[in-house]
Amino acid sequence: MSSTSSLRRSGDLGVAELRPPVEVSWLGRVNFADALKLQEKIVAQKRSDPDAADTVLLLEHDPIYTIGRTPYQSSLRGGSHLPHPFFQINRGGQATYHGPGQLMGYPIIDLRRCGQDLHKYLRWIESLLIEFLGRFGIEAQRREGLTGVWVQQRKIASIGVGVRNWITMHGFALNVCGDLSPFDQITPCGISNVMITSIEKENGKTVSVVEAATAFEKLLEHWVSDLRVEGAWLPSG
Repeated sequence: MSSTSSLRRSGDLGVAELRPPVEVSWLGRVNFADALKLQEKIVAQKRSDPDAADTVLLLEHDPIYTIGRTPYQSSLRGGSHLPHPFFQINRGGQATYHGPGQLMGYPIIDLRRCGQDLHKYLRWIESLLIEFLGRFGIEAQRREGLTGVWVQQRKIASIGVGVRNWITMHGFALNVCGDLSPFDQITPCGISNVMITSIEKENGKTVSVVEAATAFEKLLEHWVSDLRVEGAWLPSG
């Protein structure tokens, strides 16, 4: 963590408080299985305590492929050729890759406080990422009928969430920098011939995941309070 970062470490987790009761944690590089266990633990805590704080986990993973809860796994192209392990997990969507250079964001949020509308929640994440990328000089957008964020025809962020009793887990994967070739081994998100891009590729500047996480935390300060107002899914002011 650079000295300029506004994310703080406290024991194993760095907790920077946003507008209460929401917390954002920068975890650094985390094994996928460990991150999944942490999410499940927080979800269980929130189910047993309705007043528990909503949480946003920001992290980076070791190389891994994941696929959502689908009986159709053609996006893995068989799977035996993959250079890294893969997990099937309780989120929506087809196969994707996670690894170094990618900012993972896992909002664990009680949607009962936010109108119980999963569709609007997904659009909220997309809008948040689009504004975030704009701060790096990248004009991103949605594509009709597809979840995620794009720069023209190039996909820069994937979104896949799971919901239990209206409490969310999983979230988004934003390509910041580094090697994108592992995406070539799958059909990302089940979309044939899709091009994958990153912040680094789009603006030609070197940006670390830590720098991206710090900038994202600052943007969350602007957005999170309105997520908690039923029917309000846009940033304040």
